[in-house]
Amino acid sequence: MSEYHGNVKVGGPAQTHELAKLMITKVAVGPMDNNAYLLRCRQTDEQVLIDAANEADTLLRLIGEAGLARVITTHRHQDHWEALAEVVARTGATTVAGRHDAEGIPVPTDQLVDDGDHIAVGRCSLRVIHLVGHTPGSIALVYDDPDGAPHLFTGDSLFPGGVGNTQGDKARFTSLIDDVETKVFGTLPDETWVYPGHGSDTTLGTERPNVAEWRERGW
Repeated sequence: MSEYHGNVKVGGPAQTHELAKLMITKVAVGPMDNNAYLLRCRQTDEQVLIDAANEADTLLRLIGEAGLARVITTHRHQDHWEALAEVVARTGATTVAGRHDAEGIPVPTDQLVDDGDHIAVGRCSLRVIHLVGHTPGSIALVYDDPDGAPHLFTGDSLFPGGVGNTQGDKARFTSLIDDVETKVFGTLPDETWVYPGHGSDTTLGTERPNVAEWRERGW
């Protein structure tokens, strides 16, 4: 398998990041070029999907015969849950979302999560980080790899080059950049691999020198 770089295109092949205990497969779907991530525990084969964004058939092919235990929605915006109803109907997966965004997701949420909660992926675990600003209940998810650097799924709260869109609302922007600076950059190391809701991957070390500039520019 070719080395993982995280650059995927809608209609193109998925890419898989092979870790010692967890497989992370990234695929781009839909008209807004959303990323969806399928996580598989290498010890139990249990699978969890992050953002059933679009193209249910593409996601279901990726899931395959192994089934799906849970599907996590990072936030309430429609482009991140377009395929959720069909994926859940076809797999019976448990739905998971941040407590303060669940009401904006039309598929009922089975498991509401808060800051610091953990979500199982077989014998692996994702830690929830609640980030307020892009939406009230956006969540990021950290896999603290015992064999290497952390892996962080940020939804639309952090991208290469900046935090998520807050529509010019200064209060929302301040809330988001405060949360990202404190809860993400303040707690995780530079080598943390970042998987955003759209576009290419990055690392916290790549982005860290620019946080003050983001705050100054206001977006």
